[in-house]
Amino acid sequence: MYNILTLNKIASCGTDKFDTAKYNIVDSCENPDAVMVRSASMHEMEFGSNLLAIARAGAGVNNIPVDKCAEQGICVFNTPGANANAVKELVIAGLLISSRKVPEAMIWAQSLKGNGAEVGKMVEKGKSQFAGPEILGKTLGIIGLGAIGVLVANAAVALGMNVIGYDPFLSVKAALGLDPRVKAVADIKDIYAASDYISLHIPFNAETKGTINNETIAMMKDNVRILNFARGELVDSDAIIAALENGKVAAYVVDFPSDEILGVKNAIAIPHLGASSPESEDNCAKMAADEIIDFIENGNIRNSVNYPDAALTAAGTKVCVMHKNVPAVISALTTVLGDAGMNIDNMLNKSKKDYAYTILDVSGDVNDDIAAKLAAVDSVIKVRVIK
Repeated sequence: MYNILTLNKIASCGTDKFDTAKYNIVDSCENPDAVMVRSASMHEMEFGSNLLAIARAGAGVNNIPVDKCAEQGICVFNTPGANANAVKELVIAGLLISSRKVPEAMIWAQSLKGNGAEVGKMVEKGKSQFAGPEILGKTLGIIGLGAIGVLVANAAVALGMNVIGYDPFLSVKAALGLDPRVKAVADIKDIYAASDYISLHIPFNAETKGTINNETIAMMKDNVRILNFARGELVDSDAIIAALENGKVAAYVVDFPSDEILGVKNAIAIPHLGASSPESEDNCAKMAADEIIDFIENGNIRNSVNYPDAALTAAGTKVCVMHKNVPAVISALTTVLGDAGMNIDNMLNKSKKDYAYTILDVSGDVNDDIAAKLAAVDSVIKVRVIK
């Protein structure tokens, strides 16, 4: 029986996917076999020896110590694309409210309460202060053409915008899903120079921190509008505040409020609503459950952020090995199996940066002694035998 620990409320349509004859779904457990999590921070947690996988019901994994997990042979999954439509819809709302000053106008309209029959006249007199441009015919620059970026690009094209996109790691799947009217550029500077609106859809890491800063803002058009529904740290707070104050940036819409940005004129802070829809939460929960089940029962990895994706259909016993991505590991593994009289019918090896994953389809019984010898191979982190 496997124990699956939930650190946040996970939609039942996801937890219901686990066969109750094989899995216990618990909200407290000292040494779980897997964890399902949304926003709860795991950086201070100690991981037990049983822990095989962590599935984040969402895209961002900043709340999970991904590197630590890789070192311990714990596969970390996320659910790319499961919340993409929910985020896309909010980005489109962001485009509109950044142009037409809708939040400010609504707050102002509420302030007219109590003026009786004069409200209509006051509205007509005061509405001009909230006028703004239409998005039709304007240029939207999208930085990052993943699942969300592609949907935003296609929706913006349908709304009559000119759309340009930048993504040096554009996948074949994303490229095929992109409207042919979207122009992909090879230099991010082209986004800055040509865009009336810029929308960020890239992951946050050491390389992308502060992507929007004083230098990049200086390359942009005057009165540019910037939308950040990816991660707050992608935009340097001091730089965006200065640009809003001097008028270089007409509006900044961010789904990650911070103390610095709250109250700044023309900064529109939304309380992290990007994936906050029942449909999105359901999609993420179901996808996370499927990832854990396939990994535990079949050893297959799909949508991992710290180990390579790898899937192999085996006729015999599956030996799944997490190891460092260094030379001679595979030959050492096959030697152990060969010395034990095991025949390898099929094999798959994949790598991702410093780590690799090898699946071996073996004829015969891989007993505890053989498994221990495989685990003792230099640079091997974890060995699982699935019969």
